[in-house]
Amino acid sequence: MSKRNLLLLSNSTLHPTGYLEYAQEIICDFLKAANAQEVLFIPYALRNQDNYADAVRNSIGKWGFQVSSIHETDDAISAVKKAQAIFIGGGNTFQLLKGLYDNKLLDIIRKRVLEDGVPYIGSSAGTNVSTVSINTTNDMPIVYPPSFDALKLVPFNINPHYIDTDPNSTHKGETREQRIQQYQEIPGVPPVLALREGSILRVEGSKATLIGKFNARLFVPGKNPEEFPPGHDFSSLL
Repeated sequence: MSKRNLLLLSNSTLHPTGYLEYAQEIICDFLKAANAQEVLFIPYALRNQDNYADAVRNSIGKWGFQVSSIHETDDAISAVKKAQAIFIGGGNTFQLLKGLYDNKLLDIIRKRVLEDGVPYIGSSAGTNVSTVSINTTNDMPIVYPPSFDALKLVPFNINPHYIDTDPNSTHKGETREQRIQQYQEIPGVPPVLALREGSILRVEGSKATLIGKFNARLFVPGKNPEEFPPGHDFSSLL
C-alpha cells in the first residue's frame, strides 16, 4: 500500500485573500499531523527563485514552520533525501518539470513520497507535476522538458484553475472542456480531474477526497464529464 500523503491545491491565491491564505488552516493541519517542522520548497516554476522563496517564507514560514528552498542548497538530491515535507509551488509547468529533470529529482521525490511517506504539497503547476503527465496544464511551453511525464504520485491527471464555459461569451476559441476532451481523444490517456480555484484534493494512501467549497469535474475517456461535490471520495481513481 502506498504511503502517499498529498495535498494538491488548484491554486495558490484565491480572491480576495493573499498567498495561500485560503488554505492556511488546511496546510497547517496537514503538516502538523505529519510532525513536519520544516518544509523544503521547490521554486523551479518561476525564474526569480529568491523572491519566490521569500513569498513562501512570508506565508508558511510565518505559520510556525521553517522553510528551506532547494535552489539555495549545494546538493538538491540530498535536500530531498532529508526533507520532512515538500512543497512545489505554481508558475510555469514546463519550466518546473524541466527543472526537476535537470536536477535529477523526479525519482528521488517519487521515492520519498510514495515509499517513505513524506508529505507533499502541490499548488497549480506543483499539482500538475504530481500527476501522470503535464499534458493537461494550462501553461505555455516556454521551455521544453525532456518528457511530459511527471512524478506519477497519482495515476491520473489534474487540470488546475478549471474555468467553466460562459454561455454568454463571444469568444470562439476552444473552451477548457473542449481542450481536455481533445487530449482524451488520444488512446490510453488517463482520467482528468478538473479542479476549480479554491479546490484541494487530499490524498491519504489509497483514499482521495475533494476539499473546499466547489465542485470538481471529472473527465473519463469515452464518457460524458461528471460533476462531483466537495467531500466526494475519488479513491476509485487511485
